[in-house]
Order: sequence, then C-alpha cells, then structure tokens
Amino acid sequence: MQMLSFLHAFNSFPLAELEVGHHFYWQLGNLKIHGQVFLTSWFVIAILVLASLAATKSSQRIPSGIQNLMEYALEFIRDLAKNQLGEKEYRPWVPFIGTLFLFIFVSNWSGALIPWKLIKLPSGELAAPTNDINTTVALALLTSLAYFYAGFSKRGLGYFKKYIEPTPVLLPIAILEDFTKPLSLSFRLFGNILADELVVAVLVLLVPLFIPLPVMALGLFTSAIQALVFATLAGAYIHEAMEGHGGEEHEEH
Repeated sequence: MQMLSFLHAFNSFPLAELEVGHHFYWQLGNLKIHGQVFLTSWFVIAILVLASLAATKSSQRIPSGIQNLMEYALEFIRDLAKNQLGEKEYRPWVPFIGTLFLFIFVSNWSGALIPWKLIKLPSGELAAPTNDINTTVALALLTSLAYFYAGFSKRGLGYFKKYIEPTPVLLPIAILEDFTKPLSLSFRLFGNILADELVVAVLVLLVPLFIPLPVMALGLFTSAIQALVFATLAGAYIHEAMEGHGGEEHEEH
C-alpha cells in the first residue's frame, strides 16, 4: 500500500508533461491533482483489496473459487520472483514484485474490458491508470528505488564498484544506464497500453460489430504480457543490483 500511496502522490505532481488529449483535474488550493488517474487507480485498488478479503475471509484447506484464484496468483508471483532473484533472495521481494504485477495487470485489463469512456466527466475522459505516463513513470521510479535499496542493503558501499568496473572509463555509461532503465520501463508500458486502446477505439468507430473483438482479445493478451514484462524486469534489475555479493563474500572467506 505504501507503493500505491507513492503512486498517488506522484500523480499529484506530474513531472512527465507528455499528455494525449484533455484531462480531468481536481484543484485543491494551489495543488493540481490528476483526478481521472486517481479515480481509476482507486477502482483498481478496490478490486485487489476486495479480492484479497474475499479469498481470506473463510479459507479452506482445499481451496476453491476466489481463494483458489488468489492462491494461484500468489504461487505464480512466487515463481516469478524466484526465477529472477534465486532461491535464497526472492522471499523479501515477493510483496513488491507481486504488487507491481497485480496493479499493472488489473489496470491494463480494466482499460480493455471496462468502457471507461462512457462515463462522462466535466473535461477529459477516464482510461486505465497505465494509460497515463505519470502512472508508468511513478511505477518505474519505484522500481529504481527498489533496486538501489537492494544493492545498498546487500553490498553496502561496495555497490558503487559497479560504476567503475571493469574500468573507470565506463562510469558515464553506467550512470546513463540508471536513467535509461526507468525510462524504458515507463515508456514501454505507457506506449503499448495507449496504442492498444487507440486501435480498439478506431476499429469500433469504423467497424463496430465483429472485427474489434479479435483485436480486443489480443489486447487482453498483450496487456497481461506487459504486466509480466514489467514485473520480470523489476526482478531482474533487483537481482543485478545484488549480484556479486556472494562472490565478494567467498573471496573474504
């Protein structure tokens, strides 16, 4: 929930000024809040919270229904984290990677399944939270903070060695890499979700009956893949920040 609170705070101070179309804002004094992203984000958070409560309200030894679905999702997330971080390191990072995956997954599918545009606003229109660049940048920055924290907590000041290894000449490239990671994460997710919604909207206007259906089904598949790619890369970056510790420890012994 702390991660989602950061996401909301970030949307209150939009640093990425890339916008497509008109948007709906709340003005609270001198604070300008991205209202449409708040509304759809709260909707996604409510779905996740209600699903969690329903799955744990009356747990059964042999799961069924929503409990079975949530346990399958948890097992999938555990396997995802284990594959990226290894057997010894993955457990503390399951909540972070799982929250990233589930929030992006439900957000993406909400854009593909829910007719947000039918809900009228004073200005702008509703869309999936990941349809807004501020949301994807916030998620990417959280991932950056996570792998910096992972590197410092695991390797201490030795984390800085990566910037000058194997030669200090590569220092500018190593620093540039830290900027390109969140940029690629945020723009990949934003671009794919925006493009998918635009394609479906255009096809619905041009051919409103059968042709958009396969495209919508494909959109559901690609939306799920985008959530998987984001969470997988987050795990890979965290592992990359921590790697080398075992080798250094072995050398010390």
